[in-house]
Amino acid sequence: MTRILIYTDLDGTLLDHHSYSHAPADALLAQLERDGIPVIPCTSKTRAELLPLREELHNRHPFIVENGAAVIVPRNYFERRPAGLEAAGDFLIKRFVEPRSHWLQLIGDVAEAFRGQFRGFSAMDEHSIVALTGLDAAAAARAAQREFGEPIHWTGDADQRQAFISAIESAGAQVLQGGRFMHVSGKCDKGSALRWLNHAYAEADGEPPVSIAVGDSHNDIAMLEAAEHALIVRSPAHPPPELSRNDKLTISEAFGPQGWDEGVRRILTKLKKSPEETRHG
Repeated sequence: MTRILIYTDLDGTLLDHHSYSHAPADALLAQLERDGIPVIPCTSKTRAELLPLREELHNRHPFIVENGAAVIVPRNYFERRPAGLEAAGDFLIKRFVEPRSHWLQLIGDVAEAFRGQFRGFSAMDEHSIVALTGLDAAAAARAAQREFGEPIHWTGDADQRQAFISAIESAGAQVLQGGRFMHVSGKCDKGSALRWLNHAYAEADGEPPVSIAVGDSHNDIAMLEAAEHALIVRSPAHPPPELSRNDKLTISEAFGPQGWDEGVRRILTKLKKSPEETRHG
């Protein structure tokens, strides 16, 4: 049967915005694994953050980090290794942007004009990251291990924020707004990473997969537009992102992991009832 893939944002989507709990979706996650439907995290989080979370979720599939900056594939996951992957321990990495040091240099070049209006993770100690994210100390340390970009906590006014974004983007960076931070990196996004990984699955399976993307905020738009089916999970913190598509689009009623569970079940039910659609095996 044609493979179904579920690409999912984490914070505010599969993980509760405040508590980071995924408990309301646990039963469905276990069922998806039994049914052979990969759940692929596609997140602003770092590789260091994803490794323990994947263990917690019993997830053995590829994952996408730092807003599409890289796809991380477990070694030997595909029978034939996709092109363009670099070996890194137990994983293979497809990189789409320059390393973090490059983007820190660009931020430093424009920082003087915006002194006192922002702080990046590289300038924060562990206690500051804990205070801003609600993470515990160990999780905050993992969040600080950026490889491909820099999260920015903006404290200035909206006009200056836009001026900062313009200055950074003029220097060659891209700025994506997440649930809590602006992310400065290269010209990558979750949608491009999704398309690359879809192609890797298609080569492995001999046919393209059916992709479902699940997200809640602005930095999920490219992923939500790229997938065949899109699920917007409502947030208690901000309005739903605006998409150009309106076909095969589902919006949850509930927030966070409750909305994730509700929306994914609705889409899978539609797929099973539509003979022109695929089924999972």
